[in-house]
Amino acid sequence: MTAWFKRKEKGIQTSTEEKKDTPKGLWYKSPTGKIVESEDLAKNFYVSPEDDYHVRIGSKEYFQILFDDNKFTELDAKLSSKDPLKFEDTKKYVDRLKAAQKKTGLTDAVRTGFGKSLGKDIVICCMDFAFIGGSMGSVVGEKIARGIDYAIKKKVPFVMISKSGGARMMEAALSLMQLAKTSAKLAQLADAGLPYISLCTDPTTGGTTASYAMLGDINISEPGALIGFAGPRVVKDTTGKELPEGFQSAEFVLEHGFLDFISHRKDLKKNINLYIDLIQNQPIRKAKA
Repeated sequence: MTAWFKRKEKGIQTSTEEKKDTPKGLWYKSPTGKIVESEDLAKNFYVSPEDDYHVRIGSKEYFQILFDDNKFTELDAKLSSKDPLKFEDTKKYVDRLKAAQKKTGLTDAVRTGFGKSLGKDIVICCMDFAFIGGSMGSVVGEKIARGIDYAIKKKVPFVMISKSGGARMMEAALSLMQLAKTSAKLAQLADAGLPYISLCTDPTTGGTTASYAMLGDINISEPGALIGFAGPRVVKDTTGKELPEGFQSAEFVLEHGFLDFISHRKDLKKNINLYIDLIQNQPIRKAKA
């Protein structure tokens, strides 16, 4: 038998210096098993071209998609959480915050940007699931409230992009207070006659769903996003009933009247601004070719 089929020498002969490792992040595998190059994925709005799966992205990517030329001013960028309850579970809350900030490069689970989208000023708040599961704590509520205040001050529309596992347990009741706080601010936005577009992305759950995520003049989502209050397992255990197929998917929620539209990510910028123009009874803007 030739050396093609039988090693003459045992062991790995390639030196460490000569090994050609595949760079991390070069390929992405969707849940359906489709493989796509990361560069192609980014060019396709982070949607798998093979199966149209919308990959979970953060504020950086959404701002790139929605703001003209990715130009915006970040508001309250340095606002970060404290630890008023001195909370500790498997680790101290302050240590958990530091670890999340170091890992993500974010100060908390939401960012606010002010800039132009299709040529007109807009305020966009976007949550980041990478930061402690996009959990809603005092800073998240405060930054959203300030974002709404800024929209009222500038007399511009407000967009909220939700992506959250719910209220942050490490801040207990302080987190739950943000539901009422943000809802009250949205009432002020409505009184000012300014549009509010709520985009629910994967996942939108817990206190987020119970407050600002479902209070939009228009509530929209991306295909396949998980949207609900409690998780399917909790709902099933509580009700003792089998859940219908597709339960809590964006498509299921749309069918049952809790969403107005589902938009493909490549159409988000066009559709969000379309709804804003319709609400404000203004000429409909067209995206540049």
